[in-house]
Amino acid sequence: MITGTTGVAGPASAAPGERPGTSGPGYFSAGSDRKVTLTDGADRRPDSDHADSPKSAVDATGSGVYIVELAEDPLTTYVGGTSGLTRTRPAPGTRLDVTSAPSQAYRRHLDAQRTAVATAVGVHVTAAYTAAFNGFSATLTAQQATALRADKRVRAVTAAQALGTRSTSALATTSAPATSAPATAAGPDPSAAGHTPKPVTPGPATGAGMVIGVLDTGIWPESASFAKKMPAPANWHGTCQTGVAFVAEHCNGKIVGARYFADTWLAGGGSVPEGEFLSPRDAAGHGTHTASTAAGLPVSDVTIDGRRFDPISGVAPDAQIAVYKVLWGGVGYDADIIAGIDAAVADGVQVLNFSIGSQLGDWEANTPIGMAFLNATLSGVFVAASAGNTGIVSGAISNAAPWVTTVGAAVTNLDEATLKLGDGTKLVGGSLDALPGGGSRPLVFGDQAGSPDLGAVYCEPGSLDAAKIKGKVVACALNDTFGSAAEVKAKGGAAMVLFDPVGNYRVNSIYNFPVVYLPTEKQAGTVFNYLIRHPTDATVSVRAGGDGSSVPGVPSVADFSSTGPDKVTYGVFKPDLVAPGSDILAAVSPAGNFGRQYDAYSGTSMASPYVAGAAAVLRATHPDWSPGRVASALRTTATDTVGTTNPLDQGSGFINLAGASDPGLVIEPTAAELVAFSETAQPDGKELNLPAISLREYDGTRPVTLTRTLTNVGKARETYRSSVSGLKGMRVTVTPASVTLAPGASATVTITVSRGSAPWDRYVTGSITWRGKAHSARIPVAARPWGITARPYGDDGEEFGRMANGAFGYVQPGFTGPLAGRSTGYTPMRRTSYSMPAGVYGGVFDPKASGVKKVDFTVPANTAGIVVEANTEDPNTNLDLYLYKGDTLIYSSDRYWTSAEQAYKFLPEPGRYTAYVFAQVPGGPVVDFELKHAIIGRNATYAGATLTLPSTAERGQGFNFTLKPNKPLAEGDFWGYTEYRTNGTVIPGNLVYTQQSSWQ
Repeated sequence: MITGTTGVAGPASAAPGERPGTSGPGYFSAGSDRKVTLTDGADRRPDSDHADSPKSAVDATGSGVYIVELAEDPLTTYVGGTSGLTRTRPAPGTRLDVTSAPSQAYRRHLDAQRTAVATAVGVHVTAAYTAAFNGFSATLTAQQATALRADKRVRAVTAAQALGTRSTSALATTSAPATSAPATAAGPDPSAAGHTPKPVTPGPATGAGMVIGVLDTGIWPESASFAKKMPAPANWHGTCQTGVAFVAEHCNGKIVGARYFADTWLAGGGSVPEGEFLSPRDAAGHGTHTASTAAGLPVSDVTIDGRRFDPISGVAPDAQIAVYKVLWGGVGYDADIIAGIDAAVADGVQVLNFSIGSQLGDWEANTPIGMAFLNATLSGVFVAASAGNTGIVSGAISNAAPWVTTVGAAVTNLDEATLKLGDGTKLVGGSLDALPGGGSRPLVFGDQAGSPDLGAVYCEPGSLDAAKIKGKVVACALNDTFGSAAEVKAKGGAAMVLFDPVGNYRVNSIYNFPVVYLPTEKQAGTVFNYLIRHPTDATVSVRAGGDGSSVPGVPSVADFSSTGPDKVTYGVFKPDLVAPGSDILAAVSPAGNFGRQYDAYSGTSMASPYVAGAAAVLRATHPDWSPGRVASALRTTATDTVGTTNPLDQGSGFINLAGASDPGLVIEPTAAELVAFSETAQPDGKELNLPAISLREYDGTRPVTLTRTLTNVGKARETYRSSVSGLKGMRVTVTPASVTLAPGASATVTITVSRGSAPWDRYVTGSITWRGKAHSARIPVAARPWGITARPYGDDGEEFGRMANGAFGYVQPGFTGPLAGRSTGYTPMRRTSYSMPAGVYGGVFDPKASGVKKVDFTVPANTAGIVVEANTEDPNTNLDLYLYKGDTLIYSSDRYWTSAEQAYKFLPEPGRYTAYVFAQVPGGPVVDFELKHAIIGRNATYAGATLTLPSTAERGQGFNFTLKPNKPLAEGDFWGYTEYRTNGTVIPGNLVYTQQSSWQ
């Protein structure tokens, strides 16, 4: 998705010119807003789609732009049935021909029907769709929308929504000094498609003959990545739409067609954003970047700000590019996007790339865009789309339709840099810039080297004092990163250390100045507190390279990449796979990138076109393969990433294009299955013949039976034997256990999944693999047996629905049957009062900093839960609470401007736990607070209590329960544990709380 970052930041630093308090030198106050800008020459962060959630084009009265889907099929899926009009849906292996007589006749019919529907309610059609979507967009009143919904000729009327891009920085390779010869591109195997530094010979392995449609911000046609004249394919029906700064000659064949879509933007009489071109020309750089990643020509001399980088190439360098500009200033309406999809399918593309989405992912199934992509897929067009860059929030997946290949981002280039502080501490961050190296240099904190009121803590432009930073390394908190780098450079600094007080994402950019980025909150705490301890004598050495500790390894899932599951449907598994998406070097628009022709972006926006290019290579190699067959080949041959095998993170794994060209087996859904899914109000999806199994909220008291159909696409008869890996505590059987298939033959296997000892209300993941003599096909499996809490997201460390009040507890069971329960009774929380010296006002947490109290706990085996609470009576103090097991953070509680902090862990592993209480804002020189904790044994017997609950449970029907003490308890806070039983199956329940006050 795009290189924008609006809305990426969470709780952040105080805005420039603001101080979080008045009693000391405040720095960062959780809850304030951080300024974040697009990556078109500003801050390069994992893209945030420029829309927190889809923004409607309809006002509070119900008037605005709507998308009207008509009941009849579009050209892509019409199979006949209307008198005098023959089938237009293309046969398998062929493409839609909009110029054929049947297509022309059926289009005239659709035009007439559309006119009749619009005329009936007196509306003017803004944009009409006939190829991949049958309908139109129009500005409607609420009354007109209601009237259209009642028209039997109308299938759906949906308010237009705004979406945005999904990137942060560009496709980065390891840089070489300007004086050195070009090096081999870093990342995946340089011999793999898309990473070959040498010119390539046209052929199927390079995507020759394929057209990739790119729905994005447009293209910069003068780039060397597109500088090749090529003849248009014989069946190409597209056009070169001219406009501002874009002429017909810009469509040179490599760019085989170009169009732009802004009807919804302009429907209200407005104009495109300032700086935009009302043409296919790219003002931002995102569309150019995605297009060149998918199909850019090999370029051996990539120079950025005078520095040479490694040679680059698109994944399918001989494929041609069709441009569909649907975003304006990084944002576009789905009404315009559908027009782009409709045109792309009619023009004759074989592959579409869609690096666009909404920040918090999809909220409903079968959206208008999803339906357009379905129809495109059914007509033979492969669709790759970005999963999103909100990895900090589990389940926030965009583009989750089962017919779309949803792509997460992987780190394939280390691009590390190492800092050594004066006290010997080493910190490994990232950099794409030439670093000074050598011995130690003075290190100064921006806040101590300029004007705090002008934002010196962030090194805001104009905030630093040149006399205080000249020749020194300057540490700056993350905000406007490019502005900060420019300020340090302009004032004579030697380098900049950029640290993130809230620790979000590992993303590098090219600053044309020595910059090292420390992406984690832990690193921020280390460097910040070192600077506080050494305000006048801090030193640091800066060098390129590191020990690999900035990531688990390569390839690994990027921390910003959105993770599963799909929160819209239970049985659809997303993301599908991951591809290179961090520090990706590719062509950009000079207009939005400091005049650069190439730049490094990061995001799932960058990963999606990698898969689009791979799909073009596969389709050129196997012209008869359907989009579903291509998707299956890419997924079943993917390999595990480093650091996780969890399919919620990596999907099927890291793309393996060489393996996908000869997958042996494929698993693809039928058109009828996909259509049935699209026509269901609340579809599940587990019944689809997809190369993955998702059981998000299944009844763990009963087995689940599924089928998958395997097809041999190899050239020889082969026997495949199934095996199961992972899925600890689950019983999985595949029947028959082995299948023997001739070329082109298929077999259906039955897969039964049942819970054994697997935990309730948590995901268990693994895979099923079919191995033959020459091939292997693997599908991921993720199962979450629903016990007492349905949760729409993934396992991110927090147990939703586990904490309950004993006076009015609530449970939503995932099973039906008789219900019984037990409890431990109540055990009191232990209270301890502490005093500690205050630390830095508004600082950053570090376990070794002042203003931090460390308290250890021993958690025995068979513990139901640990609950830790911190509080203070000082209204001017803000405490934060962190619970660790060893070096692993278990839970953090950092509510803004309140000290009622609580950390907990349900069914914790036994061992040593540590609570850190951090006075983020101390109210005085000494901080007094109380720490309470309870360790609740699962089989313990505490003060007696009566558990009252219904005698039966019904799946999905919540019920109330109470846990009342049998006799009065002492004053204080108490915790207990409840457990449920149905037909002999034991299901963990709640951690239950009650309080006894002196006045009770």
